[in-house]
Amino acid sequence: MTSLYRPVAIQADIIDDLSSYFKAGNAKDIAKNFASTIELIIIDEEDVYSKAQGEQILRDFFVKHPPVKTSVFHKINNSPNYRFGVIILNTSKETFRVSITMKKVNNTFQITELRIEPAKD
Repeated sequence: MTSLYRPVAIQADIIDDLSSYFKAGNAKDIAKNFASTIELIIIDEEDVYSKAQGEQILRDFFVKHPPVKTSVFHKINNSPNYRFGVIILNTSKETFRVSITMKKVNNTFQITELRIEPAKD
């Protein structure tokens, strides 16, 4: 019996891991999961950035919006090559909806799109 499913099980919880990184305001650990280029949509600014630029922009976001708590709102993890998750991010001032799109690259899920927008009540 080989452990074919072990890597998938570890990766399946990537959205939960990212939720805890968002709660901690940990741009560095979130950025470790970025693809080499990432589409970032933060509030009303949208562009494609390098991994390093994306990390810096995320760090700036956390400075302006210190996280208080997070919760995983939704996740799709039944595809072998795709993950999608929505995290509700409560900050000291307002609540955001964080949508994370991940694709499998070299056996690892990498974030290709990160969208942070004000949560709709």
